[in-house]
Amino acid sequence: MDGAPLAQPDVGPAEQAQQHHRERAVVGDRWIARVLRVGAVVSGGMFVLSLGLEALPQSERVHVSIDLLRKGAASLLLVTPVARLAVAGTLLGLRGEWRYMAMAAGVLGLLALAVGTGIHA
Repeated sequence: MDGAPLAQPDVGPAEQAQQHHRERAVVGDRWIARVLRVGAVVSGGMFVLSLGLEALPQSERVHVSIDLLRKGAASLLLVTPVARLAVAGTLLGLRGEWRYMAMAAGVLGLLALAVGTGIHA
C-alpha cells in the first residue's frame, strides 16, 4: 500500500441522523448514570460518616448528628431514583420523544400526589 487513507463511503443524511441520535442517547445515559452514582456515593458516605461518629464520646450532640446523617442518607437513597426519572424525562423530551416524556411526568406527578396525600393524612 502507498499509505493513502482509505476512502470512506459516502454517508447519507439518514445515516448521519441515526449516528447523531445514538450519540445523544449515550450522552443521556451518562447523565442518568451520574445522577445514580452521585446519589449512591453521597448517601454511602453519609452512612459511613455516621458510623465513624459512633467512635466519639457519646453526647446529645453526637447522637443528633448521627441521627441526622442516617436520616439524610436514607432520604437521599429514596430521592435518587426520582431524580433519575426527572433527568430521563427531560432528556426524552429534548430528544422529541413526547410520549415517554409524558409518561415520566405522569409518574412524577403521581409520586408528588402520593407524598402530598401522605403528608396531610
